[in-house]
Amino acid sequence: MNDDQLLRYSRHILVDEIGIEAQQRFLDAHAIVIGAGGLGSPAAMYLAASGVGTLTLVDADTVDLTNLQRQILHVTASIGRKKVDSGRDAIAQLNPGVTVHAVAERVDDAWLDEAVPRATVVLDCTDNFATRHAINRACVTHRVPLVSGAALRFDGQISTFDFRNDASPCYACVFPEDQPFEEVACATMGVFAPTVGIIGAMQAAEALRVIGGIGTTLTGRLMMLDSLRMEWNTMKIARQPDCPVCADAHAH
Repeated sequence: MNDDQLLRYSRHILVDEIGIEAQQRFLDAHAIVIGAGGLGSPAAMYLAASGVGTLTLVDADTVDLTNLQRQILHVTASIGRKKVDSGRDAIAQLNPGVTVHAVAERVDDAWLDEAVPRATVVLDCTDNFATRHAINRACVTHRVPLVSGAALRFDGQISTFDFRNDASPCYACVFPEDQPFEEVACATMGVFAPTVGIIGAMQAAEALRVIGGIGTTLTGRLMMLDSLRMEWNTMKIARQPDCPVCADAHAH
């Protein structure tokens, strides 16, 4: 770390549990943030501010006026631009020391299979059930930790699936792919702006704990937020031995 970095990250370095060692791990890390919207905005900004050295920002969408109520990575002048380009510019202003790869496409199995093995941690900040399962499958296959967040209306949820740990459940253990599921989007249901901010910031915190090897992550726990009443509930979640996604991975 050079003098500028020591100064920039000094408030992290002063924290005993972080120090120079974990801060260096942040600088050496590569986080993939899939979704540059409500959740991905605060997640990416906190990871960049914290000094995560490489961020891959993935989103096929362009910035729309309706996004600006909650997607704080973007500004009014970003309307009509690709979210990943707007996000890359915002991160460059926040911390020019971070390398940002902007990927303006929808992820598929082939892209994930190539990209996920190069990541230290993956953050699922999407709002699409099929994409969530594709991300989960890739992370299980390559044993890359996954931080998953979701938010709608006043409700939020977050968990971490750490596939370096054989006891960790995967996303499909909790939300089976074959379960009947009604896809609901903020476009039809709406979302309370700070809810995505809270969950997205927590996703960054989880990712940093994973990268730094500090504290205790949410592996084996699902936290659910009711931001209308500001109440949290935590549910213990366990790996399902017959899970069609991760059972085979554990058998090998």
